[in-house]
Amino acid sequence: MQHEQKTYTKEFKLEAVQLVQAGQKSQAQIARDLGVADSTLSHWRKELEAHGGDAFPGSGHQTPLEEENRHLKREVDILRQERDILKKAISIFSRGPA
Repeated sequence: MQHEQKTYTKEFKLEAVQLVQAGQKSQAQIARDLGVADSTLSHWRKELEAHGGDAFPGSGHQTPLEEENRHLKREVDILRQERDILKKAISIFSRGPA
């Protein structure tokens, strides 16, 4: 029997963390009320503190820093390919006529 992992929206996570920060109930009580693990709620709180508005980008989405890193790595790969092509062309043309 497979266990299906629940997914929560960014809005749900933000509201859950706001409830904890309001301090009217304990984090454990809020977690029980929402039907999530206390550790999950704690993780969400830490992620929001660390990343602010960029927290909880969603499935398949990346933070702006990760997106820039991915873009730059791709650009480096393209530049390396272009460099290798130019090196081969120089070696071919520098041989002279056969």
